[in-house]
Amino acid sequence: MPKTPPQKDRFDDLPVSGDAAARIGAHRAENPRMRGGIVLLWSVLATIALVAIGVFGTLIATGRVTLFPAPSPTATGAVTAEPVLDTAYKVTVLNATSQSGLAGAMADELVAAGWAADDVTAGEAGSEFATTTVFYSDVADEGAARGLAQAIGGAAVELSDAYAGLAGDESVKQLVVVIGTDRTDAGAATTAP
Repeated sequence: MPKTPPQKDRFDDLPVSGDAAARIGAHRAENPRMRGGIVLLWSVLATIALVAIGVFGTLIATGRVTLFPAPSPTATGAVTAEPVLDTAYKVTVLNATSQSGLAGAMADELVAAGWAADDVTAGEAGSEFATTTVFYSDVADEGAARGLAQAIGGAAVELSDAYAGLAGDESVKQLVVVIGTDRTDAGAATTAP
């Protein structure tokens, strides 16, 4: 393929006197040829960078990578009320085991701990229950429920409306103890270390 020569300009004309010192301006030089290895190296680097950006962008777009993750909430211990032995509450003791006499025995323990005999009622539950639990129906009663749980030698404490109307009058401060199979002779033998 034939090359066309560049257009002539004022720097291409040599002075008439032939004096080399009289030349002015710059002269064209040949275009430097790039080395093939450098071109290949830059091409490989650009390809790797573009592929990495594409993969990372895809991971962000699909939700597999989050640039600025939201801080996870820190676990805080549940705030519990301090146990208070309050004998002003009416206590209903329900035996939810197959062993008879447990509700009466626990009622006697509560009377010995300071409750009036008229404020403690013993009875049988309709079904078996695994863990002895003190139920309370108002958040303000948690301290008294924990105090009652300590008075009976330890029990779980649970906020529940399941036994709220047991006393007949919802304005009466009431706690309910459900004796579970963990308090039976068989349950005590199987849970002992």
